[in-house]
Amino acid sequence: MSRLQEPLAHAIGDKTAKVLADGLGLHTVGELLRHYPRRYAERGRFTDLAELRPDEHVTVLAEIAAVSRRPMRHRRGSLLEVVVTDGHGRLTLTFFNQAWREQELRAGRRGLFAGKVSSFRGKVQLTHPDYQLLDDEDVVEDPAAFTDALIPVYAATTVLPSWRLAKAVRTVLDTLDETVDDADPLPELVRARHRLPRLRAMLEFLHQPRSAQDVAMARRRLRWEEAFLLQTVLAQRRAAIEATPATPRRAAPGGLLEAFDARLPFTLTAGQREVGAELAADLAQHHPMHRLLQGEVGSGKTVVALRAMLAVVDAGGQAALLAPTEVLAQQHHRVLTALLGPLAEGGLLGGAESGTRVALLTGSQGAAARRRALLDAASGDAGIVVGTHALLEEDVAFVDLGLVVVDEQHRFGVEQRDILRAKADKPPHLLVMTATPIPRTVAMTVFGDLEISTLQELPEGRSIVATHVVPVA
Repeated sequence: MSRLQEPLAHAIGDKTAKVLADGLGLHTVGELLRHYPRRYAERGRFTDLAELRPDEHVTVLAEIAAVSRRPMRHRRGSLLEVVVTDGHGRLTLTFFNQAWREQELRAGRRGLFAGKVSSFRGKVQLTHPDYQLLDDEDVVEDPAAFTDALIPVYAATTVLPSWRLAKAVRTVLDTLDETVDDADPLPELVRARHRLPRLRAMLEFLHQPRSAQDVAMARRRLRWEEAFLLQTVLAQRRAAIEATPATPRRAAPGGLLEAFDARLPFTLTAGQREVGAELAADLAQHHPMHRLLQGEVGSGKTVVALRAMLAVVDAGGQAALLAPTEVLAQQHHRVLTALLGPLAEGGLLGGAESGTRVALLTGSQGAAARRRALLDAASGDAGIVVGTHALLEEDVAFVDLGLVVVDEQHRFGVEQRDILRAKADKPPHLLVMTATPIPRTVAMTVFGDLEISTLQELPEGRSIVATHVVPVA
């Protein structure tokens, strides 16, 4: 077992480990060390007390300005009030019946103070806060850790102030040795080429930095690690896809696709023809197509997707188009039916002999319309089925689902997409469409398991869509 997988109880004791598990969900040494500081404080640089808000759990770095103790008016005991400042604002620390704290909380001392912010008679205060003084060896167990160093500040909880978490991290870090680097997810070649610290050094730089340069170096290494791990996972997915058997779907000569192209009242753009060729090549493979098709509204994505669906129908399969809303599903159904014309009436009187039906399945359909759509899909009479989440229901069946087209991928989860794909005997081909402009670098990161096709030009007569980033007012 790796040192990083060791239970926290073995490293810091059962009591502290339970607090970390209950408060932050941390159970192993690795999980604790991967819980990074949210910011860093410096000796001599105070927290802006003006930013405090009632009911927040905060950790502040401040200097004690004044201390006073007085008897309480309506009950026995005393009230100790400690005023701290950052040079701009003031905060009152209130302690009931704890006069002994006056000996250590003296004016001029600096410390970290944590608690829940409240207000009493117009004064912002922390009642019975936890604290750690930064310049008293009797209070700070490791004063050297705070000398000329950045102080890591972690997200606080009601029972776990920042410095207690920092203390647990220090305890764990002190027990680590170089063997931890054996679990480094970054290969030595990558680290050496980009001059990145090893895993143990990165963890020390983040949790016990001696300078801002340490933090910057660790964060740079962390960005590389996150990107590398993400791309590794995506590469594994691509390899798994290529190793998955699928049925090739090649359009039959003289079939439905050729009949559709012959009746098109317009000429496809160069981009549509190029992307169409990419899809045809993917569909002809013995592993599933996984492709993202992006293009502005009006760029002709629907025609490109329809031609891919017709190729699958030509090859004896069926295609399903999953839309996020009923309005969009109905719109797709109307557009596909209009584009196909008589070809969308296959099997019907007056319909084209080589045609196929286009079924619509939504949640608001009446019982009769739903039964008809389910029957068309299950019998294979409908080569194309358009629908919403209703397509994911258990009673929806296909004869041979060969292609799944998902419109507006970001509106669906991977699980929903996989439910529809599971309705096929063999993994179907997948085409994802989006009108949301996605920069290439982002697309490669988020959709790294998908090949990417982009429609750059608009059909003749279409206006260019301008996309702007507008800051929130």
